[in-house]
Amino acid sequence: MNDNFRDLKARVRRLDEALGAGTAGNVDFAQALSQARRLLKRGDRSREPSAALEALVQRAEALVRRTG
Repeated sequence: MNDNFRDLKARVRRLDEALGAGTAGNVDFAQALSQARRLLKRGDRSREPSAALEALVQRAEALVRRTG
């Protein structure tokens, strides 16, 4: 697995924990995280993550920081 892909998976796991810890009321965050999970699942782990996947993870992180 590509190291950058592994990093994104770890970031998404942390966002999943944040979702379970009480930010579930933030619909925008939940949607961004769901979209990131779907792209992560379909992604080619032997290549660099797509720009769209990186952008979705960054968006979800920004939304959780704003609500946190």
